This record gives sequence, structure tokens and C-alpha cells, in this order.
Amino acid sequence: MAHFAKLGSNGKVIQVLTLDNKDMLNADGVEDETVGQQYLETHNNWPAQMWIQTSYNTSGGQHKNGGTPLRGNYAGIGYTWDEDDQIFWPKKPYASWVKHNESASWKSPIGDAPALTAEQESQNTPTTDAEGNVTAEPTHKWSYVWNEANTTWDLTDALA
Repeated sequence: MAHFAKLGSNGKVIQVLTLDNKDMLNADGVEDETVGQQYLETHNNWPAQMWIQTSYNTSGGQHKNGGTPLRGNYAGIGYTWDEDDQIFWPKKPYASWVKHNESASWKSPIGDAPALTAEQESQNTPTTDAEGNVTAEPTHKWSYVWNEANTTWDLTDALA
């Protein structure tokens, strides 16, 4: 089964349809995106160039089964098609974040959040006995959250 994203204005994905692989075979019996686009134009009354093939198995620039990733991410409704980079982009999470083409994801302008310390990790973990039964709940729930106003990663404790 093949998947195609229907593009609206400004390259926004407005629908994703499945297409039987047999409906996108060229004269040599090889799957061909342009054949699929023509099929979709004929049967959906939407211009062929506004249908872009997407892979259900691609996310973050990786193919989950080890295959070749297709267009960075599986297209979802509201994603944006970047024709220059050939990537479907999810909604930008924060105004300051930038595209990272290699991972087909948005990154903060200062990089990833810092790692928690070993002490913070241990405080996030419940205490268990030898049988694996929880004997004490975590004392904290540490994590870093993005602070858009200051463009920083702020350490927070959800249990505080």
C-alpha cells in the first residue's frame, strides 16, 4: 500500500490517502510516483503535482524497518511540504526553533536539552525490592522544558 499526501495552499498537507501499489505501476511494471499522482488526479479531481508520496515507515529521517527513508517524515495533516529539501515538516513547536534536515526535525537554537544528572535520574525512579515490587515512589520528576521567552532549557520538577 502506498501513501500520498494531498497538498493545499502553501504546501500544507490537507489529506493523506492510501493507494494500491498496482495503481502506480508504469509500463515496465515498476512503481512510479508520477503514475500514482496521475491516478489520484483522475480519481480525486486534484492536480497531480499536488499529490506527494510519503512513507508510513519514515519518521525523523529514519526508516523504522531499516529501509531507505522517504521525505523525512510520514506526512500528517497540517504538516508542510518543503519542496527544496524534499521533507514533510511537522508544525514548528516554538518560534525560535530551526530545521534540522538530517533528522527531519525541529531543534532548539541552543541544541538538545542537557542530560539529567545521575542523582536526578535516581530521584525520578521508584525504589523496588528484590522481587521488583515498588517500595517507594519517586521523590522527584525532573525534566527539562523549553523556555521560549529566554531561549533556554529550564530544569523543572513535576512533583514540586
